[in-house]
Amino acid sequence: MKLNFTKMHGIGNDFIVINGIEQPVVMTTELAKAMADRNFGIGADQILLVEKTNNKNADFRYRIFNANGSEVEHCGNGARCFVRFIHKHKLSNKNPIIAEISKNILISLYENNDNSVIVNMGSPDLSLKSIPFNNSGLQSKIQSQEILWELELDSDTNIYFSVLSIPNPHAVICVEKLDDDFVKKVGPFLESNERFSQGINVGFMQIIDRKNISIRVYERGSGETLSCGTGACAAVVSGIRRGLLDSPVQVHTRGGTLLIFWDGENVQMQGSAEFVFDGTIDIMKIIPLKNKY
Repeated sequence: MKLNFTKMHGIGNDFIVINGIEQPVVMTTELAKAMADRNFGIGADQILLVEKTNNKNADFRYRIFNANGSEVEHCGNGARCFVRFIHKHKLSNKNPIIAEISKNILISLYENNDNSVIVNMGSPDLSLKSIPFNNSGLQSKIQSQEILWELELDSDTNIYFSVLSIPNPHAVICVEKLDDDFVKKVGPFLESNERFSQGINVGFMQIIDRKNISIRVYERGSGETLSCGTGACAAVVSGIRRGLLDSPVQVHTRGGTLLIFWDGENVQMQGSAEFVFDGTIDIMKIIPLKNKY
């Protein structure tokens, strides 16, 4: 079976985008992993599916699969690519596009004249059950409006982090500098920690001033990526609640810059989305090959 796809990226966060309306596809864990494999497949952080929706208030269904094959709730950088793909392939000329993501959540995607995209990410969920996060027995402290949870990393180091869902679950750690060794150690430690039964995205935030931050994000199911849209939003929300930032905030990632707005209710993200190339892949060739290794 041959499958048409488009390779895209949102400030370095790269995606395989598939039109699941004109060529319906059953995206299994095995297929997603094989396509995302950077050695034996196409290579991507995530796979995005454009599908029909049964929700009368939405235009399309937006599904996201990580490089490890797991389906996740949302991807902010992917959402910008999603709406540009729809407009380029003339699936709809509506602007904004209303997309249905997991849990029947609706998001609004607006493409500007300069091809940048504004995504209404909705309101962050600060409840522990939205993560979910088991805080039993943990110490915490308050910074302005934000609860910071304390967890022992090793015998010499404790880490403090906030948690929120947007609707992807995120832990946010504020650091003085984005140290490579610290990111590589703490990211996997928290992402797979037993207190997060469904895993967690781990964000590291360095505050430059009240309007600018730099971040790195270790994503659940994908590892560290060049950028993470929901991670940028989570960092800004946490920074504002900690009393350290004022909206709007420029978020600088290794792949580029996003502009994040938060008024205390809905979070809005503005950034670019770029086309790389179109292609066709024979999925029956990549799955057997990958299974040999």
